[in-house]
Amino acid sequence: MSTFLGMPAARGGSAPDAAAPDTLAGVGRPDDPLHWGASFPDAARTALANQQLRRNLGNATSTIRAKRARVVGEVPDWEELRDAGSALKADVLARLPELLEQLERNVTARGGVVHWARDAAEANRIVADLVRAKGTDEVVKVKSMATQEIGLNEALAEDGIAAVETDLAELIVQLADDMPSHILVPAIHRNRTEIRDIFLERMGDAPPDLTDVPRELAMAARAHLRRKFLSAKVAISGANFAVADTGTLAVVESEGNGRMCLTLPETLITVMGIEKLVPTFDDLEVFLQLLPRSSTGERMNPYTSMWTGVTPGDGPQEFHLVLLDNGRTTVLADEAGRSALHCIRCSACLNVCPVYERVGGHAYGSVYPGPIGAILTPQLTGEKSDLPYASTLCGACYEVCPVKIDIPSILVELRAREVELGGAAPDTSDRVWQAAMKAASFAMADGDRFRRAARVPRVLRAISRHGVIRRLPFPGSLWTRSRDLPEPPRQTFHDWWERRARQARQEDER
Repeated sequence: MSTFLGMPAARGGSAPDAAAPDTLAGVGRPDDPLHWGASFPDAARTALANQQLRRNLGNATSTIRAKRARVVGEVPDWEELRDAGSALKADVLARLPELLEQLERNVTARGGVVHWARDAAEANRIVADLVRAKGTDEVVKVKSMATQEIGLNEALAEDGIAAVETDLAELIVQLADDMPSHILVPAIHRNRTEIRDIFLERMGDAPPDLTDVPRELAMAARAHLRRKFLSAKVAISGANFAVADTGTLAVVESEGNGRMCLTLPETLITVMGIEKLVPTFDDLEVFLQLLPRSSTGERMNPYTSMWTGVTPGDGPQEFHLVLLDNGRTTVLADEAGRSALHCIRCSACLNVCPVYERVGGHAYGSVYPGPIGAILTPQLTGEKSDLPYASTLCGACYEVCPVKIDIPSILVELRAREVELGGAAPDTSDRVWQAAMKAASFAMADGDRFRRAARVPRVLRAISRHGVIRRLPFPGSLWTRSRDLPEPPRQTFHDWWERRARQARQEDER
């Protein structure tokens, strides 16, 4: 029998590879459920030309950043909490096989059934078989990155099963035949007028006089979904955390739709990445402080739902847990990149990333956008990718990450691997790029040359306006056609340092 983290695999049975999901209108998901779409440079150029998209993203991310900063500032031991979260995730990865077996024992002892899925095709087949066994052709879903990663909705559709997203933003994306653009706020790229139009066109029971007032939009979605909740026999969820020593699963959310899915249907199926473990119930305390503040800028999640197996007469009477690998054991074996598996899907790195704020999630061509997607997607797929270059390496993502994933360092490592394997950064075939890299290499190889080169940009101050340079002639136009150039400082660091040193010597001589 094949192995899964060194243990007997596929308690749920193996399955042949499933066919690729159909292409989605407007976006496209032609091959890999995890990685889809055009190359990042091409997609980014298209996104940068969409002024409405940039306004939507700018307004949303700035609001979330400000909320996060306020609530994080209230916690005196925030850095200690980050250290604790990072240490707990490192411990989980160091003992993952042991903890997964412990989780399986405890889930099973409490009436649940555990299935092991090596890849997306196997996970989709397990879920589809479970749904068909219940004699239903419709399921309700809690927002789940894992099910998006494996393309579950599309796979179920091929089997004649409709999966209804119940998170408001996910419902908007689904009705629009769109793809999520953000880990936390999937419809961040849509404004309320667009949402009203989507509801009127695609949601059959939407009021004909629906306006774009947020409360009216929410009430229309609530009425639509309430009927789904009350009739559903099967619900599908992800999991934010699973507790190894009790077999408890946890889902945190803000709308209450998750609570409805987790309690009303007869059968609950949870698809969870194998890295989502915590060793003990007490460990949840750390993450239930880190996650809401980092994600929604809230002190606590409005809804924190936990369940342990099956309780007769209370909630679903059949519970299935699908443990998903799908490339995670490969990432685990990589010392340089495994900390990407620490991610708790808070999306804080997206909200501070200057690249994401300008191009949005679709440009990344992955269900995991932003800085975390730039390191996680290439590792999970094992394919050559230009995503590690979708970063300025400014380090803001590391500063806000609640579990201290050093994303910039992993990006640099992944870039180096691409070069070693004969890959190339975006546009490296362009002679301008090659010439610039050779010039930079020549200047940086010698201290005196580097100091002289650092003084050259000061001449650009003559054409700056309000602290930025908006247009440069070729080849500088390759930069300024899609972004501003900050005004160069009046003096370089070396000049400042030498001036201060001279002043210090003069004062000593006096």
